[in-house]
Amino acid sequence: MIELNEEQRMIINTVKQIAQEKIKPRAAEIDENEEFPWDTIKLFAENGLLSPLLPQQYGGIGAGYLLFALILEEISKVCASSALILIAHTDGMLSILCGPDENLKKKYLPQFAKGKLAAFAATEPDAGSDILSMRTRAVRKGDSYILNGQKCFITNGSAADIISVYAYTDPGKRAKGLSAFVVEKGTKGLIYGKDEKKMGMCGSINCELLFEDMVVPVENRIGEEGGGFTNMMVALDMSRMFTASQAVGLAQGAIDEAVKYAKQRIQFNQPISRLQGIQFMLADMEANTEAARQLTYHAAQIMDNEQWNQVPKTSAMAKFIASDNAMRVTTDAIQVMGGSGYIKEYPVERMMRDAKLIQIYTGTNQIMRAVTAREMLKD
Repeated sequence: MIELNEEQRMIINTVKQIAQEKIKPRAAEIDENEEFPWDTIKLFAENGLLSPLLPQQYGGIGAGYLLFALILEEISKVCASSALILIAHTDGMLSILCGPDENLKKKYLPQFAKGKLAAFAATEPDAGSDILSMRTRAVRKGDSYILNGQKCFITNGSAADIISVYAYTDPGKRAKGLSAFVVEKGTKGLIYGKDEKKMGMCGSINCELLFEDMVVPVENRIGEEGGGFTNMMVALDMSRMFTASQAVGLAQGAIDEAVKYAKQRIQFNQPISRLQGIQFMLADMEANTEAARQLTYHAAQIMDNEQWNQVPKTSAMAKFIASDNAMRVTTDAIQVMGGSGYIKEYPVERMMRDAKLIQIYTGTNQIMRAVTAREMLKD
């Protein structure tokens, strides 16, 4: 159980209203048309929801991690793509916020409060789970770095105004040779590749980014040279809790649809909700989602309590438990609804397609299990 103060309850009530009245009616359309929902971005910005974790000194509302988890959960109940845009934006913002550079924070963080969109660029064609195999290089020349390389699957990539980019400044040092940079839209040498055609999350953009002699000022380096890997892992550890919240909301949304349908669908002269086989399926869906929810809230509260040594393990566990559950629940929701669940008139088929990606991004669930085991086996 969690307790919210009056201000937090007002925020969540606002999110619920926006989700149900503004985002839900658009969810099927943006999925079908593979449309980036700029109207939703504007809606988030107008209501202080684009960057809720942004401290008040930079123009944000200074929400805690648990409150952000609740926000993501409510949005994900109706549109996981819209929640993904928010997660990717927050990842890019956190790279700057968690860095040591006050000048960078003063320059860029207030822009996010005004509606500017961020992205987080680490993944490459040969560097996914094995992120240290990235080939993007940053070579210093005077007061600038020259970046060459390629990123892929970057959420918000071609839509973002500000991108946190990771590149090697000293490849021989591996993790200690990785650095992070802030790159603005319009930077010379920043080229946008294709937007990927995806099975799910079709209302969000995942694209290629190409760097061809891209010039980035030294003052746009986040922290010292070699500090990029630590910066990246801090952001990713947090993001895994965000994706867990997304998975919980998505699963709950599917449950709500399945319950509603089961009460209305008549077979054998009665609603199918009276059939024990259906009841058992719904009970398992509800129980497992509640378990995932409580683990996710626990991970968020650990962050709010600044117990940072516990974050990698707890966030990893929450991510793989919640997203594996979302995949099962959305699949079972389709089964409860039968043929109706399989057609696009109902949202559960979209929810199942969306759920699959959550098992993959911010670290595959196999990697999340490896992270959990590594933390367990530390001396």
